[in-house]
Amino acid sequence: MAESWDRARVLALAPDASSQRAAQSLTSGRSWPAAGAGPGSLWGECRGSGSAPYRTVVDLTGPAYRCSCPSRKFPCKHALALLLRWADGTVAEDAGEPPDWAAGWLAGRAGRTSRAAAGPAGEPKDQKTAARRAEQRETRVASGLTELDRWLCDQVRQGLATSQQAGYRHWDDIAARMVDAQAGGLAERLRDLAAVPRSGPGWDARLLEEYALLRLLAVAYGRRASLPAALRETVRSRIGFSLRQADVLAGGEPVRDHWQVLARRDVEQDRVRARRTWLRGRQSGRPALVLSFAPAGASLDNSLTPGTDADADLVFYPGAVPLRAIVRARHGTAGGRPPDGGSIAGLLAGYAAALAADPWLDTWPALLRVRPARAQGQAVSDLAGDALPLHPEAGVCWTLLALSGGHPVTVAGEWTPRGLWPLTAWDEDGRAVPL
Repeated sequence: MAESWDRARVLALAPDASSQRAAQSLTSGRSWPAAGAGPGSLWGECRGSGSAPYRTVVDLTGPAYRCSCPSRKFPCKHALALLLRWADGTVAEDAGEPPDWAAGWLAGRAGRTSRAAAGPAGEPKDQKTAARRAEQRETRVASGLTELDRWLCDQVRQGLATSQQAGYRHWDDIAARMVDAQAGGLAERLRDLAAVPRSGPGWDARLLEEYALLRLLAVAYGRRASLPAALRETVRSRIGFSLRQADVLAGGEPVRDHWQVLARRDVEQDRVRARRTWLRGRQSGRPALVLSFAPAGASLDNSLTPGTDADADLVFYPGAVPLRAIVRARHGTAGGRPPDGGSIAGLLAGYAAALAADPWLDTWPALLRVRPARAQGQAVSDLAGDALPLHPEAGVCWTLLALSGGHPVTVAGEWTPRGLWPLTAWDEDGRAVPL
């Protein structure tokens, strides 16, 4: 039987506050004429407005959920209510085998997980076609980078002053050319440049820095044959070459650890939502970034909840600073003790070492023991007296101010060149609080 969860951990899975309230209203025994628990799973039937009950099943190893209700929220209120009842100890754990409708879904999930862990079944059938397409793309990218290099030289030759008057089309045109050249990573970075001249004092230095990094990327790709293998993979990734998950799983060595789930942040890009979840191995101390994606309106993966531990095998994408990882297999999830926050000097030293290996790295995981440094909550300081500004888009972190009361508190988040973006803090009872 899986280790039981507490109510706070269950409610953290809810997509919104209304789902939390609705789930708590369905936890009475009258709503659940049948419910049971088995090794790593829950199932139950919840009375609804119709004559037939809603059938709900939960795979605790994901966690993953399925319910016959029409809700588009994920997990729905019925899955949350079943988990709450289990957390309260009101779900029978000696209910025997799950009913057929639950057993079939659980068996299907187990089969898909096994196939994913085993990696790809074989190589593509037409190797020659795949090689020809890869060569054609390399040629298009090289041509696009030659054009980008000319464009960058023109920007510096003309001076940066005109950039403040340039409209978005100035950046969109060269970005569209990179899309045509199949260098999507460069296109995304170029579009982001449109906001730099409007970002306040020091914009010219920031813009020149971005130009320099783009040119460094173009030059590095031109010399890719002489680069170390790890750095070559980083350059290709920044340009827009992607690796299939199956290839990463097949070629990477799994790293098993008790991974602390520290923080997560959701961002939207081109009508696609992305969830960035930061982990750290308890034994190895190694950081990891797990990404999940969903179209607008769809739910993101909720299987990694900040404040919990995941006993899992991770496979890392190749690169000069391997951060991004895929969860290959999970062996269990449990509420973990709060992590130990580090110092600001340690954070900056780790970021500097990573930046030396990957000059294009713009986000680094932060785990600090700090307190708000100003009444406005615009900076944090550690016990040594060092301070860091908060990211301007993070705003004033009132939750952190209230949680700390002016005293040191452990905070996890993202460090960027523009400041710290706090995402999670741990209260005096050791509970993870999203910021």
